Amino acid sequence: MATHDTVSGVPDQGLVIALHCSGADAGQWRALGEALGSGFELLAPEHYGCDKTGPWHGQHPFTLADEAERTLALIDAEDRPVHLVGHSYGGGVALKAALARPGRVLSLSLYEPSAFHILPEIGEAGVEALAEIRGIARKTVDGVASGDYRSAAAAFVDYWAGSGAWAALRPPVQQALTRWLPKAPLDFSALIEEPTPLASYAGLRMPAFVLRGEQAPLPTRLIADTLWAVLPSAELAVIEGAGHMGPLTHSGIVSRAIARHVAATQSSYRQADKAGCRPIRGAAAA
Repeated sequence: MATHDTVSGVPDQGLVIALHCSGADAGQWRALGEALGSGFELLAPEHYGCDKTGPWHGQHPFTLADEAERTLALIDAEDRPVHLVGHSYGGGVALKAALARPGRVLSLSLYEPSAFHILPEIGEAGVEALAEIRGIARKTVDGVASGDYRSAAAAFVDYWAGSGAWAALRPPVQQALTRWLPKAPLDFSALIEEPTPLASYAGLRMPAFVLRGEQAPLPTRLIADTLWAVLPSAELAVIEGAGHMGPLTHSGIVSRAIARHVAATQSSYRQADKAGCRPIRGAAAA
């Protein structure tokens, strides 16, 4: 069974691994593949719950480490350093993978990563934001328990994409999200219960690019702004007019911004490599 799609390219420069948000699939990153161009290979592994990957096997409680295994296998199969990209849940998985292989990750690009586990460390606003997330998580749990996957999927989509977003989706997309919905409680639990403390992210010294929408919901706005402050080599971009689903609603702007970050980091790496040194800022490969 295929576990990832090659979205673009024959590599002659670098490798990008892009991790999609909950409920999406590898196709989320087509615009990024176009923005990167033929100089990069783009791999987009699909998470558990996607049609190509199948459901979580259920042999033990699900964690972010379980989801990150597929990404780590791709990293370990390569001689090249990689650029990690992640959106929302994919951003949480990307952070987990980067912590596991800091010396193999050349750059990190995160659009509103859903690292909900750090919210209690952000203060009163973070506690409020976590309560908000627990509320939408309960709706998915209740939907799975009652069998009303469709209503729970609608609530999930309208929270992240705005009121009326579910009704605007094409029927095949609604059907796909309804099939995926039983995975949603696992994603929420893995993100909320992840044991990594906020301070651990200060050890990720590779160039990082944190993006968020101008209209980001409170939880992911706080997370993005906090990670920007904690990551040692981070830049922040706020996408005008965008919300949490910016990589889809503003795909051109977001993709070009990420591609510029990736290309700049790759160029610095190649120049240093020619000079006989490799500027991967991080600990030795795990």
